[in-house]
Amino acid sequence: MPYVEGQTIHDADSHIMELPGTINRYIDPKHRDDFVAKTGRKDVLPEWFANAAAKMEDSEFLAGAEANILLRKNYEALGAFKASDRPKTLDYLGFASQLVFTTACLSNFGLEQMGEVELAVEAARAHNRMMTEFCSVDRRLLATGYVPLVDRARAPEIAREALKLGAKGLIVPSRHPPGFSPSHVELDGLWAVAQEAGVPILFHVGGEEKMHPDYLENGLPKVKDFHGGDENFTSLTFMTIPVSVWQTLSALVIDGVFDRFPNLKFGAIELGASWLPSLMKFLDSGVAAFAKEERLQKLSGKPSEILRRQLRVTPYPHEDVRWIIENSGEEMILFSSDFPHVEGGRNPLKRFNDSLEGCSEAVKRRFYRDNFIDMMGRGLDPALHDLPSLAAA
Repeated sequence: MPYVEGQTIHDADSHIMELPGTINRYIDPKHRDDFVAKTGRKDVLPEWFANAAAKMEDSEFLAGAEANILLRKNYEALGAFKASDRPKTLDYLGFASQLVFTTACLSNFGLEQMGEVELAVEAARAHNRMMTEFCSVDRRLLATGYVPLVDRARAPEIAREALKLGAKGLIVPSRHPPGFSPSHVELDGLWAVAQEAGVPILFHVGGEEKMHPDYLENGLPKVKDFHGGDENFTSLTFMTIPVSVWQTLSALVIDGVFDRFPNLKFGAIELGASWLPSLMKFLDSGVAAFAKEERLQKLSGKPSEILRRQLRVTPYPHEDVRWIIENSGEEMILFSSDFPHVEGGRNPLKRFNDSLEGCSEAVKRRFYRDNFIDMMGRGLDPALHDLPSLAAA
């Protein structure tokens, strides 16, 4: 019996959990040595990961996959890294589709910030080959392609290549590229490619600027993240997650990118959503305060109206989703599971349903289905809009 029954739900955030060295096999051979030297990512499989891979070949362990579909996390989750298992995962979850992101490549290995433009481009292209190949096993799996903004001239070319490979959405970093704004007019070619293809531009956690480490030097013992390590967020570093996307969205609206491409949808994925109502209000306030600026006089409406038209956002399951919807717009907010990451929890449907208590059925339908379909555009086959059993409803 699938986790979801009797309704169509699209998952706006899921992941693969690449085994170490996976990306190396997709890097152009002439760049592999340089990639390893600059990133330290070797094509080796340490013992712990080899044991995780072996589990996915163990019939006794796999026999419990359906019963534990949301209990087993990360490398123990069915279909986390083995593409041939992922269709079963979707069957057991009951989602109509999943937008699929990387885990290991979310920051493009920091190559853009290092000034390694050529390697940044090659790593992005390798990522796109890896993601589209993984998702090719099932049309319900919607691959995301990464486009580094650091090379403005090549960004449209990388986007076209990703789309040709089968990507259904294009990720860009939420932080600004080194030396210029994401609203730079020379990036219009990229936005044009996405708009013409009818696919969304996506921001995802991992592409933002992290909290400056000086904030962590407080004279107290170091705080571990929820995995017991140092790589993920703590309660303090969590606070900077929306800062980069806040600034980037502001630049894209104020500098007219949204208006120049009015049919282009944007998605802020796994970046939370409690900040969204404040951004909308603050942008409206800023435009009112600086109304004499010529660029503001050209805007098609209030920034909040422009964002409502083109931006879609996934809240975390611990956020007050009803409050966010009521203070932003019922057309803006999307469901996501974050499968197979621990952060998604073991029962995301219950947590979101609890948070949506008091909302109308129409609002809930938008959250679970309609807003995703709207954001994905031609990136989602119309045949996938509803589960087959509900398509005639």
